[in-house]
Amino acid sequence: MTVVRTPNASARAECMSINPTALGAMAPADAMGTCLRLKPAPKLNYYLIENLETGKDLRVIRWVHSSLDSLVLCLHGTRPMINEVTDMLHRAPLTTPTTLSEKAVHDISQALIVLLSDVFALYLKTKNFHWHMSGSHFRDYHLMLDDQSDQIFSMTDAIAERARKLGGTTVRSIGQISRFQRIVDNDAEYVKPLDMIAELRDDNAILTQYMREVHSLCDEAGDVATASLLENWIDETEKRTWFLFECGRR
Repeated sequence: MTVVRTPNASARAECMSINPTALGAMAPADAMGTCLRLKPAPKLNYYLIENLETGKDLRVIRWVHSSLDSLVLCLHGTRPMINEVTDMLHRAPLTTPTTLSEKAVHDISQALIVLLSDVFALYLKTKNFHWHMSGSHFRDYHLMLDDQSDQIFSMTDAIAERARKLGGTTVRSIGQISRFQRIVDNDAEYVKPLDMIAELRDDNAILTQYMREVHSLCDEAGDVATASLLENWIDETEKRTWFLFECGRR
């Protein structure tokens, strides 16, 4: 990052700018402000700046379009005008502050939508087999699948909220889940107990692979938080696969 500070009489306002032609008119540095010119490494999509001089709360500064290769930030001694904040919210009401690139936010949030759809599909299939279990091992299988379905369902809110924390969106309906899911439903009238166990074993193994793929995507983008969550879920899913494998031995 290259920073050039232009001193002025007062530090009432600070502006950081690159490529002003792409941004249109840029707030000029004058006798009431200081101008910083810098070229950021990652592109940020939303900005909260803390005024260290006054110690006031974090305040919204300015929305920057993701298509630009530059940014403009102006920190004023007073809070932003109401219409300025409203305009920002109108343009991107679901955007969240993040230091990840716009491409990373898009790619990871889209991958999480598909992953969440698979998790919901596996949850409902596990509950389906829990409800329709039969045979001599009914109690053991019934209780095990109940525990596993609870564990799978506990992932759903965390996956969805992780996408929202990044500034992306998540699933909105069952219809959307059905369009994105890769875990295949089983609507058969009757499924043998060991066939249920074997199918869930394979589905959990497939889900593990899907999560590893999203983990690789997060590693490339530097999204350590999502990667950390995925590591725990991978471990849980491998344990479910292990239990199902052992139960399915003939």
